[in-house]
Amino acid sequence: MDDSARASYEVSAVEREREEYRRKQRRNAILTSIGSSVALVVVVALVLSNSPGWPRVRESFFSPEYFVRAWPQVVEGLMLNIRVLVVALVGTSILGLSLALIRITTSPVMFPLRVLAQLYTTIMRGIPMLVVLYLVGFGIPGLELFGRIDKAVLGTIAVVMSYSAYIAEVLRAGFEDVHPSQRAAARALGLTTTQTMRLVIIPQALRKIAPALMNDFISMQKDVGLISTLGAVDAVRAAQIVVAKTYNFTPYVVASVLFILMSVPFILLNDWYSERLRTREQAGGMV
Repeated sequence: MDDSARASYEVSAVEREREEYRRKQRRNAILTSIGSSVALVVVVALVLSNSPGWPRVRESFFSPEYFVRAWPQVVEGLMLNIRVLVVALVGTSILGLSLALIRITTSPVMFPLRVLAQLYTTIMRGIPMLVVLYLVGFGIPGLELFGRIDKAVLGTIAVVMSYSAYIAEVLRAGFEDVHPSQRAAARALGLTTTQTMRLVIIPQALRKIAPALMNDFISMQKDVGLISTLGAVDAVRAAQIVVAKTYNFTPYVVASVLFILMSVPFILLNDWYSERLRTREQAGGMV
């Protein structure tokens, strides 16, 4: 379109009316959302403030004094949670990817490993996380093979063992969801099996299963707090120690707030990426 044609181009009156209608709809939706949210907050506040036991609950769980007192100790414990989480993310990713690759291989030589991988993922997904922590945390030291092992290390091993099974199944589903024609095309181009997996299959699978993987990692972030059952002084254990000294439950609220703050970036990233994939699919783009 040349400059003269572009200058003479004008939006039709019908299109202007449609755009104005859409703006009004968006504005009304925003105002309605704000109004309903405020109404909900007011209702909850009225119900709590009029409850007979609210003053006692407020003092026991939402005391500003104990919140400030517990904050430094709980934050110090949270540093252990973060260290365990970082190591567990790496370990879970490596072990989960290895299990998934073993599960999808068709080589007869790998048959025993495929059976073991399937048994492992089936068993570990059926055992509660807390039970895995007890089995690893008290079972491995009972063997007396490695001397004294730090409780945080044992907790990390348990987290990796448990969540690698879930990650492996998500990855396996993603790998198998890639159309066989992609493998055939890659082999036709002369790529080896390893190159096909690394350059074609894994990138496509990860784009599809990224939201599910992020959800598993968010769940793992919360379950890292269970290492306190082994005696490791993390955020939860630090809160328990303060509660035992003060007989006030506000430190648990402190730990909850810290875990929420740690989870929010992952949750927002997951929501953003899921919405991005949904938009591309609805637009007919290639995911």
